[in-house]
Order: sequence, then structure tokens, then C-alpha cells
Amino acid sequence: MDSTTHTLVLVRHGQSEDNERELFSGLRDPALTARGVNEARAAGRRLKTLGYRFDHAFTSRLQRAQHTLALILDELSQTDLPVHADAALNERDYGALAGLNKTEARARFGVEQVRSWRKSSDAVPPGGESLAMTAARLWPFFERAIAPRVRSGECVLVVAHGNSLRSLLMQLDQVAPADIEDVNIGTAEMLIYRSNTDDQTLVRAAAIACSS
Repeated sequence: MDSTTHTLVLVRHGQSEDNERELFSGLRDPALTARGVNEARAAGRRLKTLGYRFDHAFTSRLQRAQHTLALILDELSQTDLPVHADAALNERDYGALAGLNKTEARARFGVEQVRSWRKSSDAVPPGGESLAMTAARLWPFFERAIAPRVRSGECVLVVAHGNSLRSLLMQLDQVAPADIEDVNIGTAEMLIYRSNTDDQTLVRAAAIACSS
């Protein structure tokens, strides 16, 4: 199996303005920073060097993910690739935390409470989503729209967000709720999966960091 068939590439967006300021983003819609643009282009160049050609791409409805995808496709000379943008891939809703600086949030709510909201599977920030809730709205879309393309032989690119991708990894990598707290995906980091030809499960093949 080569890198042009039965392959799924997951990419977190490049650094956003909220990332730079250490703010909780959630469903906020900040733009990429100059560093984020460079990270996205570096991811595209790396994929080109590795020989990737995609059949379809998916992204969220938020501009930091869409811009990252556009920059990757530009580096791959695949700007005409079919792209499906769906809210199912949006970042988790951080509710009352959205827009708060992480240091400010820890001072207001306590270090352990904020850590639990950020990292655990089940803790729900006020007015927002837990990681498990994010998985519950993302996984059905993934199984319906994305996985069948990979299993049929396509090479599929998904550009989304740190927590929406973490929620997906809970299923793909069979990460236990107690262990998901230790899983972090850097800006512009790429996770590559291949479809097992025996049972069509998606198996992690590589992780590539492209953040600067």
C-alpha cells in the first residue's frame, strides 16, 4: 500500500491568534498568525515531499482550519481538490471559558478545575462541551462521510482542531478516558492512518510535527 491509497491524514490547524495569546478558543473564529501560516505551508511541503496526492479533503467551519487547509493544498498544487466543510469537525465548545486567558481562567476557577475541563474526557466547562460530547457529534459524521472514502481506497485529508482531533483519537486509537488527558496535538501536527486491508480498521502509521 502506498501513500496515495487507503490513507487518512489528520492535521491540526496552524497557530491562531488565540493560541498566541493563550486564550481558550472553542467556537471563536480567530485568524492564523504569521507563524501559523508558515506552519501550514511547512505541513504542505512535507506532505508533497512524502508524495501525497489527495482525493478529497474535509475541514471545519472555522477559518483557522479552512485557511490551514487552503495553504496546504496550495503547496501541493491541489487547490481544485473537492473540500467539504462541516460543523461536526468544529473545535469543542468551551462555553464560558471561550476568550479567557488560560492564566486568568486558572485564577478564577482553580488550577485543577481548569485542567479537568481542558484535558479530561467527561468534564463539561460551563455552557460548553466535554471531550466526550465532542466525540459524540464528530464520530457519526466521520463514520458516515470520511471513513468509507478511506476504506474504499482514497487518500483523504482532514484539517481540524486540537480537541476535535483528540476526540477522534479516542476512537481511532482506542484511548481510554483516563489516558486521553496525556494526549496533545501540536499546531500543524500531522497524524497518518492506513486502512487495514484485512478488517478495514484505521491504524496509526505516523505522527509528524510541523510546528515551529
